[in-house]
Amino acid sequence: MLEEISELIGLQVYTSDGIFLGNVNNVVLDLDTQKVYGLFIGDTNPLLVEDSMPVNVPYRWVQAIGDIIILRYFPKRVSVKKGGEKLMESA
Repeated sequence: MLEEISELIGLQVYTSDGIFLGNVNNVVLDLDTQKVYGLFIGDTNPLLVEDSMPVNVPYRWVQAIGDIIILRYFPKRVSVKKGGEKLMESA
């Protein structure tokens, strides 16, 4: 089933546990392979992402797309290291 990329913008994103992560702000494309690389999620849930920083979720983590997006995987917590680099923790 084909989807238009513009239809993904604004969709709510949830973890596999049903926790709201945020809304899709943009779609990251790999122009060389002409494939979706990831979903850029802005204004994220502070319970999942430190300081509600935006994150790029790899598209391979997406389980289902419909009225919402459900992820098959997302770390328990994403922290920001000194220097602004994001650190995804799986524990």
